[in-house]
Amino acid sequence: MMRVLLLLLTVALGLLASAQDPTAPTTGPVDTLQPFTEPPVGLSDSARVSLLTMLPGDEVYSLFGHSAIRIRDDAAGMDRTYNFGTFSFDQPFFVVRFLRGSLDYMLDTAPFELELDKYAYLQRPIIEQTLDLDPETVRTFYDRLERNALPENRAYRYDFFWDNCSTRLLDGIDSALVASGRPGLALPPVEAPRTYRQLLAPYLVGQRAVETGLNLALGAPGDRDATAREEGFLPIELADQLDRATVGGRPLVASRDTLFWIEGAGMPAPAPRWPLWATIALAVVGIGLTALRRPLTRLGRLADAALFGVVGGMGVILFLLWVATTHDVMGPNWNLIWAWPTHLALAVAIGRDRVGPRWRAYLWATAGITGLAVLAWAVLPQRLPLEVLPVAVLLAVRAAARARGNP
Repeated sequence: MMRVLLLLLTVALGLLASAQDPTAPTTGPVDTLQPFTEPPVGLSDSARVSLLTMLPGDEVYSLFGHSAIRIRDDAAGMDRTYNFGTFSFDQPFFVVRFLRGSLDYMLDTAPFELELDKYAYLQRPIIEQTLDLDPETVRTFYDRLERNALPENRAYRYDFFWDNCSTRLLDGIDSALVASGRPGLALPPVEAPRTYRQLLAPYLVGQRAVETGLNLALGAPGDRDATAREEGFLPIELADQLDRATVGGRPLVASRDTLFWIEGAGMPAPAPRWPLWATIALAVVGIGLTALRRPLTRLGRLADAALFGVVGGMGVILFLLWVATTHDVMGPNWNLIWAWPTHLALAVAIGRDRVGPRWRAYLWATAGITGLAVLAWAVLPQRLPLEVLPVAVLLAVRAAARARGNP
């Protein structure tokens, strides 16, 4: 059962690693790239800018894909990629910064051929969209990228939803257009609003344990509808948006090509929902044994201690993700109405067979409030994972049984 806690912590902090203040760009161009003070120089008029979209992989860190910018100038002999998705393990207090959400990511540059070979080796196809930008806008964007690639400028505070490898590119293209005197980027309107949780869902169906862990950790902010601009935090969503985006009434994307393809690549196929079936089986066994009203055994007492201990440990993690880190999307988290951190103390009392009158009153409160949470599961302000509903039901039943003194 401890693997559940470790999975939750790893998924929540690994996928949403390092967040910053959520007052990030949502509706218009925000200049996240530092401009040069001198006029743009260095590229010929034939230089082109492309958005590269790397499709999702099988590893947890690659589930949502990746974005990068390619600038190619055959006349100048340059073909380079710009990638905002790297970080260094050499940062001071790396583990602490990682856990608290204060880890800095960096802009990295590489020759295009190296990047192409890398993703070919990883078997992750790349989609290239060549943008219809005039030479002045291309130079402006290029010079800003080059300035931000300097050692003193390359770091930034990463945020999974609001300031990541995709949002930086969208903001950079938009601000370069405005800075060069062109109309800003016009994104297509949202036809069917989706929450952040709904936007993530198609990428998680192949990794059911990851899906459950992330949905547990993601708090109420994850159920807010995303604007058209906010949807661009996901690389594939950004690519789809740019396909329909315009600049001054003209399409932004001049051409779209698949640089290479791997059979079976793309969005994951749905996997069996084994966490749901596992928790249903656990609840059926636990409730069935409760209904039999067999005399309490040491094994049964330890089973209850494990149940309340795991739920309490999960509650501690969810609470700390909310109040002790800068991961703003983690709270408030309505899972805490049934996953109380104080259940850890109850687990110790049950394990030692020291459940007195005060703990019995606590158990009645647990049974009542958790039961109400189960009844309101579908109408709460936050979408709680169906996979843990059977656990909540079992928790209410076992709490009531122990409160009656007939476990």
